[in-house]
Amino acid sequence: MDNFFRYTLTALMGIVALAQFSQVITRYVLEVPVMGMEELIMYPILWLYMLGAVNASRENTHIRANVLDVFIKSPRKQNILAIISDVISIIVLLWLIYWAWDFTQYILRIWKESPTLYLPTFYADISLLLCLLLMTLFTLLHIARSVRNIRRNASPEEIKLYD
Repeated sequence: MDNFFRYTLTALMGIVALAQFSQVITRYVLEVPVMGMEELIMYPILWLYMLGAVNASRENTHIRANVLDVFIKSPRKQNILAIISDVISIIVLLWLIYWAWDFTQYILRIWKESPTLYLPTFYADISLLLCLLLMTLFTLLHIARSVRNIRRNASPEEIKLYD
């Protein structure tokens, strides 16, 4: 799974960088703007952002303000704190999934197309729902890991997510 995210995110970053670079060169150096480039870039950008969030969720590397970790020394209590944090994350994710599902039904109903190239925006918009579902899955796996850590009396760093 590491390789999938590494190569996919690298490819998406490369595509976005090349597209933006070509847009700058054609528009400002050659003074011939490429019509529809912004519409094309929307697809890899949305997937890059959302898959990047999934990867951060998978690796458990989202930005946090772990002030309590400084004061809590017990591995058991650290794992309980991680479970509480992940349960709050699940609640927020479920709320976002509810709205993303509503949005997905809307985009399926209207089948919006981009204004210049008439490309269906569904293929970019669906990244929101799919990636929120994946983030929920990985957060549930983190909860399972923390419960397993409590049973084994292990610190949060001792057991990997995919044992």
